[in-house]
Amino acid sequence: MADAIENTPFEEALIRKPPVRRTGFGRRAVFVFAFICALAWLAPFYYLAISIFKTTEEYAHNNPLSLPEGLTPILSNLEQAWTQANMASAFSNSALYGVVGAGLAVFFAAMAAFALARLNFGGKNFWFMLIFLGTIFPFQMYLIPLFFGYQHAGILNTRWGMLLLYTAICVPFPTLVLRSHMSQISREVDEAARMDGAQEFRIFWSIILPNCSGSLVALFLLQFTWIWNDLLFSMVLGNRPEIRSIMNALQVFQGNYAATGPNVALAASLLASIPPLAAFALLRRHFMEGLKV
Repeated sequence: MADAIENTPFEEALIRKPPVRRTGFGRRAVFVFAFICALAWLAPFYYLAISIFKTTEEYAHNNPLSLPEGLTPILSNLEQAWTQANMASAFSNSALYGVVGAGLAVFFAAMAAFALARLNFGGKNFWFMLIFLGTIFPFQMYLIPLFFGYQHAGILNTRWGMLLLYTAICVPFPTLVLRSHMSQISREVDEAARMDGAQEFRIFWSIILPNCSGSLVALFLLQFTWIWNDLLFSMVLGNRPEIRSIMNALQVFQGNYAATGPNVALAASLLASIPPLAAFALLRRHFMEGLKV
C-alpha cells in the first residue's frame, strides 16, 4: 500500500488553524450598525406615513413627527392633491412617456445590440463607442442644445418632442447590457436558422429576443422608472400644463399651493409613486430573472 502523501508546512498550518469566530462584541456592533442604517432608511417613510393623515391645521400647530389625531384626513388630502395638481392629465402624460418611450428605447436598443453582437460588418467598434458615449456625458449638457433645437424644429412643448427625447436618451444603457447578454448566446443557433432559410430579422425576433426576455423586462422597468421620475427635461422641454409629466406637475403644485401644507404635497407624492411600485410588483419575477443574467 502506498505511503500517505505528506502535507507541506503551509498546508499543515492551514489545517491546524482554528476557525475564526466573531466575538460577541463584533456581532453586536454589526447589529447596531445595521439597525441604525435601517432607521435612517425608514425615517422618511415614517414622516410620509404620519403626515398624509393630518389636516393642514394639525400639521401646522403640532410637532411634525407627532402621531396623527385621526385617519380620515387622508381622503381630503388625496382629493385636494388630485384636483389641484391636475394629476389626472399628468398621470396620463407620464404613462405615455414611460410606456412608449421606454418600450421603443428597449426595442431599438435590442436591434442595435443584435447587430453589434451577432452580425459581422465594418466599424462595429466605432458604432458601439458612439452609442456608449450617450452614457458618459451628464444629461445637463444636452439641455441648451435640445431647447434651441426643439424650438427651431417646432416640437418644443409637444408630446412628440418628449417621446423623441425619452426614446433617444434611454437607448445607450440597454444597448450596452443587451450586447453583453446576446454575445453569450451560441452562434450555432443563428447558423442553424440561416440554413433553414431564416432572415436576420426572423432570427432576431423569433430566437434572440425570447432568450433575452428577462433582461428586456428588467431594462424596461428601469427606463420606465427613470422617465416617470424625470423632472429636468420635463421642466425645460415640456412645461405646458397639458403635456406636463407627473413630476413637473408636483413641482408646480408645491409652488402654487404651498399654503395647503406639506401634508397635501406628500399625499400627491404618494399618489405619484404608485405606478412604478405597481409595475415592479407585477413584473418582479421577470425583473429578478433579468438581474441574474
